[in-house]
Amino acid sequence: MVVPAGIGAVVLDFYGTLVRMVEPLPPDHRGVFARRGLAAEGELWGDQWSVGPAEGEEHTAHSADETAYVTWERDRLRRRARSCGVPEEALDGLVEELDRAMKSLRLALFADVRESLAALRGRGLLVGVCSNWFWDLEDRVAEVGLGDAVDVVVGSARVGARKPHPLIYRAVLDRCGLSADRVLFVGDMWVPDVLGPLAAGMRAVHLWRPDRAVDGIAPPLPEGAARIAGLRELIEGDGAAGRGGSG
Repeated sequence: MVVPAGIGAVVLDFYGTLVRMVEPLPPDHRGVFARRGLAAEGELWGDQWSVGPAEGEEHTAHSADETAYVTWERDRLRRRARSCGVPEEALDGLVEELDRAMKSLRLALFADVRESLAALRGRGLLVGVCSNWFWDLEDRVAEVGLGDAVDVVVGSARVGARKPHPLIYRAVLDRCGLSADRVLFVGDMWVPDVLGPLAAGMRAVHLWRPDRAVDGIAPPLPEGAARIAGLRELIEGDGAAGRGGSG
């Protein structure tokens, strides 16, 4: 059993852990530029997923409410577009479309999610979601059918900091009402979902799905961490790759 005795809450990452992206995929940013007669500027834009806040970034000053946060998001896009040579008169329409494109994600649950979360709650555990996400995390959790399956939802946009910033883990613990040693964090990303929670005093489980989007080799497990290939292992048996500290 991966969930150790004494744990009172299991908190899971959202994207890559509970949900995945499915078709139709969001519009490509270069295509957005090209449709607006800005193909050359679009070639300078780069990776469309690198325009948001960085991992570990703190932005509490911009997270007072939804309006402030969305304004900050769009200001970031505007500055980057301007640096790519987009003329001032084209900025507002471009930024609005880029912002909409980034958030047009069609999501679907992994097959093991509903059963696993229900089993965890059935054993008296608090179940939470903690994610680096846009302002609408609670809405997206509900849209995929998990609104009544989780007890706590903590998103970076509203907290004002992105994993692995300590602030978001403190928010998780406050919402759970538990000490760090009683919370198990589960996710597919190494630093935000394993090293960050461990540094905050939680235990961590690294989810390494066979059909993961993350490439590479799984890092060695540190003390206090385990690794699983699917969420059912939280309720059915030991992690596929063992526990940290076992040698």
